Amino acid sequence: MIIGGHKDQVIANIEKNANTGKLNEKVEVDDPNITDETLHQCVNTYLENQNKLSYWVKKLIARLILDVGDRVLNKDTQFTGLENMQGLEGVVVTSNHFNPIDNTAVRSALRKGGKKRLYMISQATNLAMGGWVGYLMRYCDIIPVGSSRAYMLGPFKKLLSDKLRKGHPVLIYPEQEMWFNYRKPRPPKRGAYGFAAENHVPVLPLFVEIRDMDEAETDQFMKTRYVVHVLPPIYPDPEKSARQNSIEMMKKDYDLKTAAYEKAYGKKLDYKFQDDDIAGWRGTSDD
Repeated sequence: MIIGGHKDQVIANIEKNANTGKLNEKVEVDDPNITDETLHQCVNTYLENQNKLSYWVKKLIARLILDVGDRVLNKDTQFTGLENMQGLEGVVVTSNHFNPIDNTAVRSALRKGGKKRLYMISQATNLAMGGWVGYLMRYCDIIPVGSSRAYMLGPFKKLLSDKLRKGHPVLIYPEQEMWFNYRKPRPPKRGAYGFAAENHVPVLPLFVEIRDMDEAETDQFMKTRYVVHVLPPIYPDPEKSARQNSIEMMKKDYDLKTAAYEKAYGKKLDYKFQDDDIAGWRGTSDD
């Protein structure tokens, strides 16, 4: 699903960053631009609303909307490796990040594996978004990442640990930034694996393969569909420190996603940009 206007500048940013090895840099050009004061207020409002009845009503509405949306948006989605979820309760879920609503595919996979609810780690700037996407961001099981160290070491970690302790899966995108319709898995950052290690829970890696369809969605893109590959869980070693576990779990996650990419697309992973790296794209680069 295409959200937003033409993607020429976004694709140009992806090409530039891929070819220069800046694989975790921002490429979007229309993200919310808000002040630190507004960001702080968004996070405070989020925390203050947690126990309000009106907030829980809106959460219920948002969850119902998402449940319907998941089914509609993923009617053509396929799933492999669902057996890898068996026996997992609280778990950190990781996935490649290529669309503002790619979490619907992740949620659909978890639902098929018997997980009814998915919490998501999201940038606090998303709480300030407008429209129906902004509504869902504010009320559908989001745990915002803020810029305040006090918040991240206090309320954020407490919220995350609480959800994991209660057996809920929590989705964290370790690639850091979204790259629109980018097929390749990118090297992860260590935060997701540190949270898993500190909470003594496994990581469940997912890799979403993007397949082109024969029908145009816009003048720039063909429609696409997904194949969600659920990969084997990665467990922390109780004999090792949280730091060492996070490093080793991060490497294993990347290795699994790399292997899944190479099997799905039938070629070795490298980051020299090619037009086909952008799923469904009907344009060409300037090369």
